[in-house]
Amino acid sequence: MYAVIALFDVVLEQRIKKIWEELESNGISYYAREVEDRVPHITLASYKEVSLTHFIHEMETFYRNKGKIQVDFQTVGSFINTPTLFYSPTVTKELIELHSSHHRHFDSFNNDEESLYLPDKWVPHCTLANRLSKEELQEAYSYCLKISEKLEGEINRIGLIRIDSSKHAPVIYSKSLIEL
Repeated sequence: MYAVIALFDVVLEQRIKKIWEELESNGISYYAREVEDRVPHITLASYKEVSLTHFIHEMETFYRNKGKIQVDFQTVGSFINTPTLFYSPTVTKELIELHSSHHRHFDSFNNDEESLYLPDKWVPHCTLANRLSKEELQEAYSYCLKISEKLEGEINRIGLIRIDSSKHAPVIYSKSLIEL
């Protein structure tokens, strides 16, 4: 399986990793080390299979002139019946357009009609913890609510990750976005 992800500037990435580490050091979640190579991100799309050469070429072409996007996280949330905790970004027209334009351009690659990342199904989020017990979810939520700093930064790259069953999710390609 593959996913196209929006990646953050170094400062925002490090702040989210610090939250992952704090949740781990408090014995609440081990999300950060459950999958090697995990980086903070917002998933834009997922695909069961792709022709890597062709897909990467399309990404290179499509994202060549796309600009960086400011992003901030002001909401802590969870999916119903899923023990996952996440930060939700403020949904801006730039973020929606990034997602929508990606799906319009890459529509021919869509081979998973059940994907949660399709337009009209997408809930943009950056996962903080998952596979939590009910008690751990409550602890993680309570912990994250106490963080008083506003998390903000920019989406400065788009990446392609390969997700496999061996607990690896390496970024196999990334494209930097430009200053507009």
